[in-house]
Amino acid sequence: MSNMPVSNFHFDSWLPAGVTVEDLISMTAGLAVVATFYAVWHALLGNATLDRRLAHIADRKETMRQTAIAAKRHRERLTPAGIMRDMVMRLNLLRSKHATDSRMVLARAGLRSRDAMIRYLFARVALPVVFGIGYLIDSYSLHLLPVPPQFRLLATAACAAFGFFAPGIYIRNMTTKRSKRIQMGLPDALDLMVICAEAGLSLDATMSRVSRELEHTWPELAEEFSITSAELTFLPDRRQAFENLNQRTDLGAIRGVVNTLTQTAKFGTPLAHSLRVLAAEYRDARIFRAEEKAARLPALMTVPMILFILPTLFIVLLGPAGINIVDTFSRR
Repeated sequence: MSNMPVSNFHFDSWLPAGVTVEDLISMTAGLAVVATFYAVWHALLGNATLDRRLAHIADRKETMRQTAIAAKRHRERLTPAGIMRDMVMRLNLLRSKHATDSRMVLARAGLRSRDAMIRYLFARVALPVVFGIGYLIDSYSLHLLPVPPQFRLLATAACAAFGFFAPGIYIRNMTTKRSKRIQMGLPDALDLMVICAEAGLSLDATMSRVSRELEHTWPELAEEFSITSAELTFLPDRRQAFENLNQRTDLGAIRGVVNTLTQTAKFGTPLAHSLRVLAAEYRDARIFRAEEKAARLPALMTVPMILFILPTLFIVLLGPAGINIVDTFSRR
């Protein structure tokens, strides 16, 4: 079989019975067409499947995002901040004139977040009710405050009024303390500004550098200078940035610094010389305030001395003599 010549080889002898060479060629061509069609269809189906998978992933991502947002809103509503926000929004307090006026008051106290405004407005609404109800509970059950029954309504109104004005008093106290700290740190800030100006830095870079240097010693003043530096960079009018600094602080010392910077930019006077004179003036003013407080101490100590020190001194000095006099007369 292996020695059979090629010329004697017949392909028909290897085919099954009833199958010719033409039939084999036709079947092979048909299989090739089917394979080609399947390959093309599979390629097109693969792109469609990928698109469907990407669309499914996008839908799944959007569903998860909406679920997370809904859960977050639900958690915020369950927290005290969420409850206060819902109440303020329902009463539409953020659009009132009082909210517009309070925004600058809170900014002067160093409270610039939206939550601070919401808490402040909620306190102005809720504290009168809480204080009034608290006093009524005390007057009918606990009796901790010694108020006669005929003045019960008047005392309730007084407690409600105190609850209404208490947040404003607290914010004014914070503003006063913050203003004092800003005024105390201003001479040091001006000295640093003089050094930066003499080193060739621009006003924007000077205020930014001074804010970084004062961040740990005088954080309130550093915060104001940082905001002013950002506004000088982004606002089209530099005078608006200085005016915003005046409104946020409402201090005569800051107003003097702003006027000096404005005049320097307008008339071209040397910035370092102007700031050096202003720093010396504010430092002298700080020394004068310290001397004034020291000079007021004798007058302030007079009343405590009369009430607490002199009676003790008289007891120590005259007590033994009084005891001896009593012993002498008792012997007689």
